[in-house]
Amino acid sequence: MAKRATPIDDLEQFAALPVERICPGPAGRTLAVHYTGQLSGESTPIVCIAGYNRTMLDYRALADGLKSERPVVLLDLAGRGRSDPLPRNAAYTTPGDAADVIAVCDALGVARAVLAGQGHGGQVAMIAAKRRPSLVAGTMLIDSGPVTDPRGLVRLRNNFRHLTSLRDKRASKAALRKILAADYPSVADTSLDALGEHVYAPGKRGGMVPLFDPKLISQIEQFEFDDVLEPQWPLFDCLHHAPLMLVRTQLSDQLRRETYDEMRRRRPDAALLTISGQGSPALLDDVESIDAIAAFAKLADDADDAEDAA
Repeated sequence: MAKRATPIDDLEQFAALPVERICPGPAGRTLAVHYTGQLSGESTPIVCIAGYNRTMLDYRALADGLKSERPVVLLDLAGRGRSDPLPRNAAYTTPGDAADVIAVCDALGVARAVLAGQGHGGQVAMIAAKRRPSLVAGTMLIDSGPVTDPRGLVRLRNNFRHLTSLRDKRASKAALRKILAADYPSVADTSLDALGEHVYAPGKRGGMVPLFDPKLISQIEQFEFDDVLEPQWPLFDCLHHAPLMLVRTQLSDQLRRETYDEMRRRRPDAALLTISGQGSPALLDDVESIDAIAAFAKLADDADDAEDAA
């Protein structure tokens, strides 16, 4: 098992999210999982899947906003946050992440859930729906769809290179703020700093240290801005059996408009939420967003009740 260069379990930003460790397979690898509420209650849990290199911290505000309404499960995918990295000879894959999400639900006794995925997390949710349709009571795709936009991957890679090349603490902090300000132009500097802590921590020798396995970046070295990636519409169509919510941030470079429009055409029944003045990941910390997500989850509850009655 590969070891992290940086111990992160005790970082301050994770203090409010104590985790249970779940082993998704026969090996000793574990995933970090935090949940709120009663998973065996009447309300369908929301299982939150973060973006490609992101951590469960992206959903903390949403979990806080919904804690009085329904259970919410937050997890770090393999090699992200407090979950163990994969062995050096193993590649990170979307199907592998989907298998881990299903394993977490099984371990927690969650037979039905609303899967909420941002970016890469949405593609993980689609594969989970294909492999285990009975698990999915509803799906929320947040800046996510069956066509990956390489612009977001290239920007992620370039930002990583820049941030990890800096060795001065002040310069690193300023650089991270500048990167985040492009996606959150109205957010105060202190809040940008807190958002940066979702995926980076100050290094002991200055600079920034990623809270994810750097191998995730090496796996996207080949992408360029003008690449055209193969669409996966059959995966999207696997969501047909349950309610769907499409969330799009105004400034995102992870989901092209034409992809979003085609998803709407294929699923005219989908609930829609557009978040102004933000990029990816969506902050999901305002009343309008939380209320819209709560209403969608209630729709999934009602759909399950109607199916049971039938």
